[in-house]
Amino acid sequence: MANSLVRRVACALAALLIRFLHGTGRWRTLGSGPVEAMWDQEKPFIVAFWHGRLTMMPYIWRRGVPINMLISKHRDGELIARTIHHLGIKTVRGSSSKDGAQALRAMVKLLKQGEYVGVTPDGPRGPRMRASDGVISLARLSGVPIFPASFGANRRRILGSWDHHVLPLPFAKGVFVWGEAMEVPRNADAAELEAIRRRLENAMIAVTAEADRLCGVEPILPAPLGDLTNAGEASLS
Repeated sequence: MANSLVRRVACALAALLIRFLHGTGRWRTLGSGPVEAMWDQEKPFIVAFWHGRLTMMPYIWRRGVPINMLISKHRDGELIARTIHHLGIKTVRGSSSKDGAQALRAMVKLLKQGEYVGVTPDGPRGPRMRASDGVISLARLSGVPIFPASFGANRRRILGSWDHHVLPLPFAKGVFVWGEAMEVPRNADAAELEAIRRRLENAMIAVTAEADRLCGVEPILPAPLGDLTNAGEASLS
């Protein structure tokens, strides 16, 4: 009971910190025109961003539009889910190792009902900035596009976690960057799906590098292609 209370308090404080960091910063958004049109027409889509850019991403989203984030069932996933709940984001829990198919079905159902979904294709454990194919399957089955997105900040701390998590500092100048929509044909074969996965990965790397460039900071590089450490743990979340 005591540990549960500590976790609840910690997550509430983490959400408060995120609000403070956003509220004290100066933020702008680029490339949001197509996304704004999707919101205006109430057309669902998937937003994909790297795990290391999770902190500020609730603020790329239009206020009042519900979004469902797929979060793993690992311990850190529980903390993330509780924290973003305070920021008005709903969650679906799942992992590739046990109930990935169930989580995928839940996401497809939400998208077909007209709701929106967010995923971190390199989560929950990496490799950093390398996309798993779960988000491609989600787009193919649901028939909705994927929009890559990211943020950068001119004053930041890079944590020593596997994802090189970016934490903006107070009073930072930051930018949110949206990429172009990516469609996944329902009848795509395995080779086509792999090509789309690589294209999405490159697009996500590009928008992240652009966000960092606009903020005048060094871009964070993806894990080397030969680094497959924990690759089997990658999932939709």
